Parts: sequence; C-alpha cells; structure tokens
Amino acid sequence: MTDVRVIMGSASDIEIAKKVTSILKDFDISYEVSVISAHRALNVLEETMGKDDAKVYIGIAGMAAHLAGVMAGMTIKPVIGIPVGGTNTAGLDALLSMVQMPKGVPVATVAINGGNNAALLAIQILALGDEKLSEKLKNHKKEMLEKVLEDDKGIGEI
Repeated sequence: MTDVRVIMGSASDIEIAKKVTSILKDFDISYEVSVISAHRALNVLEETMGKDDAKVYIGIAGMAAHLAGVMAGMTIKPVIGIPVGGTNTAGLDALLSMVQMPKGVPVATVAINGGNNAALLAIQILALGDEKLSEKLKNHKKEMLEKVLEDDKGIGEI
C-alpha cells in the first residue's frame, strides 16, 4: 500500500505537486502521483479511489475544485485538499469550494498553493502510528526553530 496518493485535476498543477513530492521524498514517504479530472474523467477517478491503495490522499485542483471533495466522497481515508490559485480570483473560488464541504464529507484544506503544508499534514497523519516518523517530524520542527533563531541573530538593527 502506498502511503500517499496525490491526484492533480490537471497537468497545470504539476508545480504544486512537486512541492508535495519533494517533502514526501525528504521523509522517505512512498507516494504515487496522477492527473485525473473529477469532471472530465470521473470513471477513472472512481476506479482509482476504488483501489483504496493509499493511507492518505491529496487532491490538487483549481477553479471549481471539486476533486478533493469527490475523492472524500469515495473513501473513509483522510483527504487533504490543495486549492490552486487561478487568474480570475487568485484561488479564492478553489479555496471556498474545498472548505465548504457538506456535513459528513470532510476535506482537510491547506492554503492556496500550499503543497508544503499538505505534505507535512499527510506526514503528521502517518506519524500517528509510526514512532520513527514522529521523530523525523520533531527533528524537522527543531530545524525550523534553529533557522528562525539564526535569522533573528543576523537581523541586527533595521
């Protein structure tokens, strides 16, 4: 079973998917990536979700952004949505589409174009049953703290 399955609504979402996969690689998390439109390839999405072959799912979509919600309707596993910023509304339409899910069909939604946080949230979910992964996350948080402290030392007077 794959740890994380990443599904993009279109190939134009590749840069956000790369943010996700870069972090998953850093944490040695297994993943698969696909392009499957909820609107243009619903039967393919149904087949893919029917395999139930991942522990956590990430859906990346812009505009109407129904992908993550449709995925969530097809599984009991956690689904994380990444709304994609577009040209007309800067991604607000996608964000609202993801966070306004009906009762009983949750989608954990991160910031617009928030591939990094989606990956880290997926890793946190996986770490609930994996002490080694929990330690990696603790080390990651420590590295972030050290970076902030180093940045603070170097700021001087402005």
